Amino acid sequence: MSRIEQLAPGVQIIRPGLCALRARGPARYYGGESAAACEILDALAEGDDLPGVRAGVADGPFTAEQAARATGPDAPVRVVPTDETAAFLAPLPVTVLADDELAHLLSRLGVHTLGAFAQLDPTRIRDRFGPRGQRLHALATGADSRPITARTPPPELDREVLFEPPLELAEQVAFGMRVAADEFISGLGAHDLVCTELRVRLVAERGECSERVWLAPGSFDASAVVDRVRWQLAEAAQNRVLRGGVAQVRIEPAAVDAASAHQPAIFGPGAEEKVHHALSRVQAMLGHRGVLTPAIGGGRWLTERQVLVPWGDRAMVGAERSRPWPGSLPPPAPATVFPRPQTVDVTGAEGVCVEVDERGALSAAPAQLVEAGRRRAIVSWAGPWTVDERGWDAARARRAHRFQVVDAEQNAWLLICQDGRWAAEARYD
Repeated sequence: MSRIEQLAPGVQIIRPGLCALRARGPARYYGGESAAACEILDALAEGDDLPGVRAGVADGPFTAEQAARATGPDAPVRVVPTDETAAFLAPLPVTVLADDELAHLLSRLGVHTLGAFAQLDPTRIRDRFGPRGQRLHALATGADSRPITARTPPPELDREVLFEPPLELAEQVAFGMRVAADEFISGLGAHDLVCTELRVRLVAERGECSERVWLAPGSFDASAVVDRVRWQLAEAAQNRVLRGGVAQVRIEPAAVDAASAHQPAIFGPGAEEKVHHALSRVQAMLGHRGVLTPAIGGGRWLTERQVLVPWGDRAMVGAERSRPWPGSLPPPAPATVFPRPQTVDVTGAEGVCVEVDERGALSAAPAQLVEAGRRRAIVSWAGPWTVDERGWDAARARRAHRFQVVDAEQNAWLLICQDGRWAAEARYD
């Protein structure tokens, strides 16, 4: 579509694979209707993704479509003069009207072509078939009065920067993107838009590509765009996605919103906007993962349910929280969840490590908790609660026993016993 609009504006998309445009302007510019159609077809033939494109020129969109369908590989353009429209349509079957019910009825009446259909009395057609039949009868006679409703091409909001020679340092790329970021935000502002989702595409000198869509708590400004380019470069370098210097950076809006919805309040920013501004500034100084917000995910283990999301990003959890999770810990949840379970020892009154068999029976009552080399007397305990998951997968199967214990200092712990080893999963503060 963009290729056609570069040569002749005012294109209407009728349906996928079919478009129409007024021929008067291009015909005057290129020296005739046939020459204009050939020029457009040549432009479309430059790419291999549009094989077999054909064109028809006529008084109405319906006749022009039939003219395009009547062309062949040797002559891909068909021009139907005004005085020959009825003669051109007459031999065509009534099925080209794309109305199966009417075509079936007409064939039963012995009317098989558009010419035979056009000879019928228009008044009787209107009385028998109503406005729909009257409309199709007008198409059969060549009286297609549908106007061309040209689409408005979307504005060019993306920006692209080429670096020659390619740049190795992220700070150099970020510095080279400052002008493009300012133009990007100004271009959006000229259409009263703001960018709420930003797509950044990085291309290295050897062809490696890194593409990502970034979110913002509110909307992007120029400095936020540059920050996202810098962060993506850092992640690409860390994951070894880009193995050479950066040769091209492209930024484009993945989602936009009306600028009026992001204007500051009359009496200054509210508390929420101040929080957005403060956290965004801290994130700009510390990096993408410098400011994290918590989200709750799904799972049986507390570390699976605790998801930390970079400020402004959409929470992407590996498992849905709403699903049933048999064996998960019921509320209330512990206040402190260790990122990795801390190794501890639980012993009985005689100082022997407590063991749990397959049926959940304890070898002795828990009496002491040894945590970080410190012995704590256990004054009360509850459990075990067995968690048995993925028993069908030997590689990922896990069977463990949960305990809740309270030490002499009234600290409550959530412990796990798995394969004879004890660990602290969380603590109730």
